[in-house]
Amino acid sequence: MPSLPGDLDLVTFGQRLRHLRRTRGLTLSDLGERVGRAPSQLSLLENGKREPKLSLLTSLSKALGVSVEDLLSRQPPSRRAQLEIQVEEAQRDPVYQALSLPHLKVGKRVPNDVLEHIVGLYDELKRRTAKPTATPEEARRANAELRQQMRERGNYFEHIEKAAQETLDAVGYTGGALSQGQILSIVTHHGFTLRYVQDLPRSVRSVTDTRNGRLFLKRESLGMHSPRTILLQTLGHFVLGHGQPRDYADFLRQRVEANYFAAAVLIPQSTAVPYLQDAKKARDISVEDLRDVYSVSYEMAAHRFTNLAYRHLDLVCHFIRNDETGIIYKAYENDGLVFPTDDTGAIEGQRMCRYWSGRQVFASPDRYSIYYQYTDKPNGTHWCVAHVDPSRERNFAITLGVPYKESRWFRGRETTNRTKSNCPTGECCVRPPAELAARWEGQVWPSARAHSHVLSALPSGTFPGVDETDVYTFLERYEGE
Repeated sequence: MPSLPGDLDLVTFGQRLRHLRRTRGLTLSDLGERVGRAPSQLSLLENGKREPKLSLLTSLSKALGVSVEDLLSRQPPSRRAQLEIQVEEAQRDPVYQALSLPHLKVGKRVPNDVLEHIVGLYDELKRRTAKPTATPEEARRANAELRQQMRERGNYFEHIEKAAQETLDAVGYTGGALSQGQILSIVTHHGFTLRYVQDLPRSVRSVTDTRNGRLFLKRESLGMHSPRTILLQTLGHFVLGHGQPRDYADFLRQRVEANYFAAAVLIPQSTAVPYLQDAKKARDISVEDLRDVYSVSYEMAAHRFTNLAYRHLDLVCHFIRNDETGIIYKAYENDGLVFPTDDTGAIEGQRMCRYWSGRQVFASPDRYSIYYQYTDKPNGTHWCVAHVDPSRERNFAITLGVPYKESRWFRGRETTNRTKSNCPTGECCVRPPAELAARWEGQVWPSARAHSHVLSALPSGTFPGVDETDVYTFLERYEGE
């Protein structure tokens, strides 16, 4: 029996339950008889005022003829249900409550147009009252909260997987790496035309003219992102129904979801899962093979593996992206690996242990070859594979790792590379060896490199860091062409 999600949205669950009941022509009393519950108890569930027990979930799913997973889906069952949820959530917002309006109970007779107006007005109210900037502490906290949500769901987003598969089905995808023709068909399918330009504003990766259905892109990679990756990430926002970000946390969530969509299209679940399952049976799972089969970056292949590993391979794992000095830029784990964190719980910006594979790879004889390593840590041993993805700006190491007992499924498990780490607590690489410290302590004055971003607020604007004047001026140049 599946477990009850820790982040279950009771309002959405209630809407789905009511929708499924009504579409089957059942009254609360009818459903109550089938599951052995009083109608009043089911009413509390439908109104989002009570959390369902696992035993009742199973009974409800059988009575309604759906799976428990479908019953627990976070997706509203209809646009009407979505609007009702949004109105209810809006009225719980302190910004809305400050208007001192009486609570609006949405009945069947309230037209959809009225709900659309209320939601639209609330969104604008929220936008105007939202703080234009976020402090680094707020950003790190938002990042930590999002990473926790990803961990709780095994980094797997079912609704995005479905959206990606529907997109692939629409263009007749059957297997292998996506061709350029298929990607252009995806753009057309979603109502856009693609135009490559050389004068894209420096603060953006792409610009979408929603008025004229045009998507502007540059024919060059940005960091680890190829043009087709950027294109699919941009389309992901529209496919997933994203609106203008309400705050930095919302901006961050949308970006993660759009990146997930791009990866799910470029490495489709329908073909990648059987491929990885066969590799596991052969005890030959390899990130580089996944990269080569789908013609993506090593980073995308490793991160995509984290999406599919827990749900489809019964494997826990971790993922890290760090620079040569050990600064962590991106990380995820559901295998118990303990990352260094600050007091907000943020990992990003922290320095990883020098004995972890993500730093050891830079010291290997050929830093651009695949590097395997076992690392003994305070809470157990992890096996990791690390690879340096070169870029024009700086080199980043991408690490995928699993607990020792899971290494038997991976290529490279025979490695003799082994280190010991006591990080993030205890005397390890953070404190210098006692002998060195005794010889040099108090006799050195290093001049630290300034990190001015630590003191500054994050870029302001609806889309943080984007120069809106440059974007609007750019679109003006191409208006009418």
